[in-house]
Amino acid sequence: MPARMAVPKEIISGERRVALDPTMAERFAKLGVEVLLEKGAGLSAFFPDEAYAKSSRLIDTAQALYAEADVVFKVQGPTLEEVELLRDGSTLLAVLQPHRNLDMVKRLRDKKITSFAMELIPRISRAQSMDVLSSQAAVSGYKVALLAANLASGFFPMLTTAAGTIRPSKVVIVGAGVAGLQAIPPRRSRSRPTYWPGISPPPTRSSPPPPSPAGPRRRSSPRRWSRA
Repeated sequence: MPARMAVPKEIISGERRVALDPTMAERFAKLGVEVLLEKGAGLSAFFPDEAYAKSSRLIDTAQALYAEADVVFKVQGPTLEEVELLRDGSTLLAVLQPHRNLDMVKRLRDKKITSFAMELIPRISRAQSMDVLSSQAAVSGYKVALLAANLASGFFPMLTTAAGTIRPSKVVIVGAGVAGLQAIPPRRSRSRPTYWPGISPPPTRSSPPPPSPAGPRRRSSPRRWSRA
């Protein structure tokens, strides 16, 4: 009997993502996994139910979905009500944030549910394809620039029109990590300066090395190549 992997609809307010897209659902189906999807789970991420029809079995309600699931894929961690719907002994993969949700962790333990907090997977080379922190930081870095442009009082780029020229805004991106680096390209242009200072403390100044007993080194002259 093939393993049944279930993807429910996210119920946290404002959450539009889905834990499995149609392409990955087809890949799991080819591996012999039975993919179960709650109806409408991908609509907010612009994946209609028809996109999953070839590879997944659509389930009407979350209760029926959890009752059949051996493995559950979610984006956000489950609520206590959702934990009660999970089968005892099943497996859960999600962004659990266990340090903030102790009641959820205790209930998962009591129901003997094997849980994987995807944000705590070691960030090593072998696990890069499962690195949800880097992938979602790249998305958030891109989107934060769009949100900033929407909230700004002026235009980001320089605009030259028949009525005159509008100077570009100066943008500061704090930190140049995964999100910061992704936030730079959508806003960079030749007409607007963008700054991305690091947030780590500056290195401490150490005393200069003592002078060499042989005296200062002379710079060698550049080698000149002669044509044969």
